[in-house]
Amino acid sequence: MPPLSIMIKPASSLCNLRCRYCFYHNVSQLREVSSFGIMSEETADNLIKKALDFAGGESVAFAFQGGEPLLAGIEYFERFAEKVKDENKKGSVIYYSIQTNGTLVNEDWAKLFHKYNFLVGLSLDGDFENNRFRVDEKRSNVFYRVMSAAKLLERFKVDFNILTVLTGNCADNIDKIYSFFKSKGFRYLQFIPCLRPFGDKSESELYMTNEQYADFLIKCFNYYVKDYVRGQYTSVRYFDNIVHLYLGNPTEQCGICGHCMHQFVAEGNGNIYPCDFYCTDEWLLGNIDDKDENFDTLAHCDKAIEFLKESLPVDEKCKKCKFYPICRAGGCKRTREDRDYCEAYKKFFGACLPLFRVFISEKKS
Repeated sequence: MPPLSIMIKPASSLCNLRCRYCFYHNVSQLREVSSFGIMSEETADNLIKKALDFAGGESVAFAFQGGEPLLAGIEYFERFAEKVKDENKKGSVIYYSIQTNGTLVNEDWAKLFHKYNFLVGLSLDGDFENNRFRVDEKRSNVFYRVMSAAKLLERFKVDFNILTVLTGNCADNIDKIYSFFKSKGFRYLQFIPCLRPFGDKSESELYMTNEQYADFLIKCFNYYVKDYVRGQYTSVRYFDNIVHLYLGNPTEQCGICGHCMHQFVAEGNGNIYPCDFYCTDEWLLGNIDDKDENFDTLAHCDKAIEFLKESLPVDEKCKKCKFYPICRAGGCKRTREDRDYCEAYKKFFGACLPLFRVFISEKKS
């Protein structure tokens, strides 16, 4: 990861969809203020100036998420990128990425993403049937609108990944979903476990059981290995990272090593939080518009340190487990809080660990 990575929510929790499993909608409802609205020019300017100052010439990654970040308007992003150019006196390498539901993407958006070299994360859960949880205000499946966005991104030569929420339904249908993605030429995939709201222990087709998760991991990893061996490599972010962990190479995905890392999430009003999953009043670190705050003070404040320390303790059963060096107690703290997937990981690594050897040639000296 770049020395400084900032996730920005330029439209806060505002969204034009009503997906059945939206974790950020649930997180925002826990705050006294659920939506902070569209980020002002002043806040964006403060964010840019303080980010570049903190980086000191090292690279900076600006990642835009939501809600639906495109609701901030194309002018917001054009102005943001031009402001970065103006303020980047020390020559930091700048990376842009954005996660979108794709329904607002048109030619103008595609041109902007190409112009500023955005990496786009496009949310899609599979074919029409398996995308049924992603719906608009009329409860209509947005599958065809997202596929139209994918075609536009391809046409304007915009790099994009497919982001899939890993529900119980997705796990049960991974054969069909993986095959569909390959048939469309989608070679960069992320499967993100569906999370229940904090404190919710309900069961439904949205939330994976240990059996479903184990089945998904084993099947999908076998597809991943076969494609690699055949010279048809398809990137699956989680597998890419655990293979790197297995080989002793650096990883880039937060939480993959079993503990949290320094992150900054900037809400629409300039509030800074330590993690996308914890943008709550409890974990508010400060506000970037405060003249006495900068990314150094935010990174070293008591609450930021407390957040990192909370993720460090390792369960005794994990310390004794032979798979701990690669499982790392199940990775992300938020996923562990949602459900103990220990049995799923044991089945997965028990079945698939020998296959990791095919990647030995990727080991970096």
